[in-house]
This record gives sequence, C-alpha cells and structure tokens, in this order.
Amino acid sequence: MTVTERYVSVGGQRLRVRVDRGTDPSAVPLVLCNGIGASLEVLDPFVEHLPGTTVIRFDVPGTGGSPTSFAPYGFPYLAWVLGRLLNKLGFTVVDILGLSWGGALAQQFAFQNPRRCRRLVLVATGTGAVMIPGHPRVLAKMVTPKRFSNASYAASIAGELYGGTVRQHGDDIAKLFLQQLHAGSKVGYVHQLLAGAVWTSIHALPAVRQETLIVAGTDDPIIPVANARIMNFLLPHSHLHLHSGGHVDLITNAGELAPVIATFLNEPGERA
Repeated sequence: MTVTERYVSVGGQRLRVRVDRGTDPSAVPLVLCNGIGASLEVLDPFVEHLPGTTVIRFDVPGTGGSPTSFAPYGFPYLAWVLGRLLNKLGFTVVDILGLSWGGALAQQFAFQNPRRCRRLVLVATGTGAVMIPGHPRVLAKMVTPKRFSNASYAASIAGELYGGTVRQHGDDIAKLFLQQLHAGSKVGYVHQLLAGAVWTSIHALPAVRQETLIVAGTDDPIIPVANARIMNFLLPHSHLHLHSGGHVDLITNAGELAPVIATFLNEPGERA
C-alpha cells in the first residue's frame, strides 16, 4: 500500500489529506469521515485491515493538522468541500464511511451526491440533533477535547465513555489518541459541536438511495443502539450489523469489524 499525505486548499479551507493506495485497482475508493476531535491517525488500525482498497482520509477544519475554519460551518457546506476535495484528488465515484460525528457528514455527502456516492457505511452514529441521546453524565465528558491531549484523563474515562472492549483496555485508546501528530484546536472542536447541534437526518433518510451498512455496538454509551434500529427502519436499502462492543470498536476491534465492512463493500453491484 502506497501512502501519500499533503495539504489541499479547497472551498475556503486548507485540509490535511492522506491517501492509502490499495492493491486492487478495481475496488471503489473509500472515504473515511472521523469522529469529533480526532485526527486521521486514529483510524490507522481500521485502514490496516483494508490493504486492497484505496482509502481517503482528511482532518476536518480545526482538527489534526487542518487549520481552524474562520467561521462555524454546517454539514451541507462541509459535504460540498469534501466533494471539491475529491475532484482535486481525481476521484469520481466513491464509497463513504462515517464514524460517530463523521456519520453525519457521511449521510450529508450521500444526500448531496446520490450518483457519486455508491455505498454508505454508518458506524456508531445516529440522526443528529433528533435522536435518542446517551446518558448526560457520559455526554458531559464530550464537551471538551481534553481526552485527546491528556493520557491519564483519557484512560480514566475511556471505559465509561466508549464502552465495549475499551472497558478493559482504557490505556490502549489513550495511547492511540496521543499518537495523533496534531492535537487540533479548542475552537475547531466547538465548531464541530455546533455543526452537530443544528443538524438532523431524520426527515431525509427515507430518500437515501444508496445501499447502506449500519454498524452498531450494543454497549455504546454515547450512541444507544436504539438509534441504529431507527436508522435501519427509515433507510430503504439498509443492513444492520450489531456487535457486542462499544463506540470505538471500529478502532479497538478492527480485526472483527473490518471484514464485515469489506464484505459489504465488495458485494456485487454497481461499480465505479
């Protein structure tokens, strides 16, 4: 797998982008949309399990190595920026995966690009402002990005916050967060919070035309599993995969979940 990383100026933003070129030229490229506050390195364990697929990752404004946006933004704007980014990188039809906060961006991109987005994967995510929330005590720990820069704090809250395999291995997720080359900014984190606070997909899901895989853990304190069942009911072409893990098992248990996602993406169907 060949890896290239660079900065791309697009739509008024300067984004840090990494492209992992897969070994299978016939595979549709996969765009990854990350969780709130996380830089693209956090997804390394998942990407390592997709050697055949070309994977496109980026830091949203104000996270990782991407400079903070001058003003707050919404998901429709960010989905437009992503489309312009893919144009500059030379990609046409893609699959898209969104983890947590990134699931909102992935849904919005699919809404705005029904022909360009072939398949949609939604992991540990929901329908935005209109959804069944996690416990207030858990959500309160999401208000600041402190967990991304303070290892001892991250380890102390990881189990309660993320659930699943992290309950026994809080130090592992803390070390992964500290591997981020860039911490991002507090203002950038606030911009992400604001984008999520005013967005919902609840009204639009029945119109989504893409085949969609919903992946959810039954021990996810941030996004209760009921949200996945609601999305599965509303999406006309969806498949639901439940596992016993938590919010970030895509990262901490990539060996189990990556093959499930790869099988879905590689099923016969419309190709690029």
